[in-house]
Amino acid sequence: MSKVKIILALAFLALAISTGWQIAARELANYELQEELKDVASLTAARIGWEPPSSDDNLRDAVIRKAAQHNVQLEPQEITVRRSGPPDAPKVEIAADYRVRVVLPGGSLLLHFTPTSRSKGF
Repeated sequence: MSKVKIILALAFLALAISTGWQIAARELANYELQEELKDVASLTAARIGWEPPSSDDNLRDAVIRKAAQHNVQLEPQEITVRRSGPPDAPKVEIAADYRVRVVLPGGSLLLHFTPTSRSKGF
């Protein structure tokens, strides 16, 4: 009977580690995507005059490419771009709103993320 308990305990431990690993990987990817959003929103080249300000669609495309590098699949409608300030030096804020599925034995878990280019909220 104790062998059965050990096997069940090891199976439960393996399941917990697998689930924790998947969730941690998704959280890390979200954190990295948030840092990428800050970089894309900074528009450094446009601010110093090297190139004209990017359009909202160009910014969305850049975010989609950056997200793909972190194994996050985004669609353009999941990305919000807001501009404020004067046209020659706009402040750009970018946010994404997406969900990822963590596959578990016998089911799945849906995680919702909302990274932004700002430190707190959007």
